[in-house]
Amino acid sequence: MSAFRLQQLKGHILSENKITTMSGSPSPLTTHVLNTAMGVPGSNVSLKLYRQDLSTSVWQLITTGVTNNDGRCPGLITPQLFTSGVYKMHFETAQYWASMGETSFYPYVEIVFTINDPGQKYHIPLLLSRFSYSTYRGS
Repeated sequence: MSAFRLQQLKGHILSENKITTMSGSPSPLTTHVLNTAMGVPGSNVSLKLYRQDLSTSVWQLITTGVTNNDGRCPGLITPQLFTSGVYKMHFETAQYWASMGETSFYPYVEIVFTINDPGQKYHIPLLLSRFSYSTYRGS
């Protein structure tokens, strides 16, 4: 087994990569970027999380982050800040592919979704290749 794959497996096993916010509470919103073209996690993908202002429809930036070696971005939002509303995750996909010497048809991916019950956990995976992407509500 390659050293790279062993490092990936380590991230799944060790508790240091559990998805928690700085306060120690689990983040109610998680994401996982998977490079389906190469069969590896999408590491070092820059992303931004926004919430839409109900009165003006303007997107308010909540946080920015970068996916870790496992393709995850721990601590996106605290349970206290996670309210009902319309959210958007913006992923810098062209930057990701360029870092590997590749081009991409999509310069970025934006996933817009509605949170009706902030007491639930929401997982937004991004399955990514250079010419396509897919997402779904995970658990």
